[in-house]
Amino acid sequence: MSKRVALHTLGCKVNQYDSEAITAQFRARGYEVVDFNQTGADVYIINTCTVTNISDHKSRQMIRRAHRNNPEAKIVVVGCLAQTNPDQVKSLPGVNLIIGTDQRSRIVELVEQIALHEQGIVVGDILQVRKFEELNAIAFEGRTRAYLKIQDGCNQYCSYCKVPYARGPSRSRPVASVLEQVADIVKQGYREIVLTGVHLGGYGHDLKPASSLSDIVEQVAAVPGLERLRISSVDPNEIDTRLIALVADNPTVCRHLHIPLQSGSDQILKRMRRRYQTADFRRIVESVRARVPEIAITTDVIVGFPGETPELFDQTYAFLQEMAPSKIHVFQYSPREGTLAASFSDQVPKQEKERRSQALIALSDQMGEAFQRQFVHQVVQVLIERELDGKLVGHTDNYLQVAVPAVQDGDQLIGKIVNARVVSVSTEQVAGILLSDANNKLGVEGGAK
Repeated sequence: MSKRVALHTLGCKVNQYDSEAITAQFRARGYEVVDFNQTGADVYIINTCTVTNISDHKSRQMIRRAHRNNPEAKIVVVGCLAQTNPDQVKSLPGVNLIIGTDQRSRIVELVEQIALHEQGIVVGDILQVRKFEELNAIAFEGRTRAYLKIQDGCNQYCSYCKVPYARGPSRSRPVASVLEQVADIVKQGYREIVLTGVHLGGYGHDLKPASSLSDIVEQVAAVPGLERLRISSVDPNEIDTRLIALVADNPTVCRHLHIPLQSGSDQILKRMRRRYQTADFRRIVESVRARVPEIAITTDVIVGFPGETPELFDQTYAFLQEMAPSKIHVFQYSPREGTLAASFSDQVPKQEKERRSQALIALSDQMGEAFQRQFVHQVVQVLIERELDGKLVGHTDNYLQVAVPAVQDGDQLIGKIVNARVVSVSTEQVAGILLSDANNKLGVEGGAK
């Protein structure tokens, strides 16, 4: 009888990729992968996050839940909280093995070496690690969109962020390895690949010969059979004219850029130790939209950073109104022990952070609907990802979430790119009608024009 492993992931897409790669290692060694909430797993793995205090809390919650699920199982804690605070993790009940953000390629071996009531800690000095750990994920939920981590670590040291201490210096996957992984993913039938990294814009600077994000995007987009290539988060100072040209002119590269802003106040950006100003963000957005008018630009914003007065928040609000991103991911500032910003005296009260957060979420909804409205009556191409509540749901290359009425044998369309006509919009998604043409024969309306 095979042993059973259950895994729970907290945090970002990079963590999710790492978890898929860990799962693949256990499957290759004959383990059955089961739901984390089952009580019968022999090994529970919690891939932790430490980007905020809430992330720490949720990570600890899941560790305790695993122990409650089966006190006789091995509990393995990996990831960012394990790296930055192994002493805190080892004090939690039932933890057998702690692995940071390196050495995860040995996880099955390490799990099988340790006895149930022993405790092992495999957490080295991540700041000294210089080689990219090649973890290869081979299957992804839904089997429609694959993620490929090509970069790890960060050299930025923003004043609010623990990521460099959790992930170490910037390290890039070698170009040949990236292209090999892309070819493997395409062979498995995935239509879209998302390039991810902790600091994706830093890709290639450490390689010999040096490469760049634009270099690898161009090479990946040329892999035969790949239909869509999506780029995840890139700082505004790392988007060059070549990358803009690839988004504009290469039909494989998705018309979507996630460009973190963090604040619309230059005074706050300086305190955050971000390496750009609002003028840089404006210049990039205007340059991209001049070449790609229908591009989706999404962003991140932190509210309530120390020293953010009401007037400085108003600057951020006004700047976002001007830039009109299609989506704002809003985060309330969370002091992280060991970071410079945690020592600032002018912290913003929690209630005020919540008020500002709600104001930006409402603005995001408003601008998202405005972005969607321009596509009403247009024909768009949708990668169908799932069937939900009688609808087939998927995304366009410029990140519109489209829902069309399910049709007979509609499950055959999951994982395929189909044509749909947009008929209406709402806060979360647009409604469409599936078209009938040579590529999607299950449609209900006349052919696309």
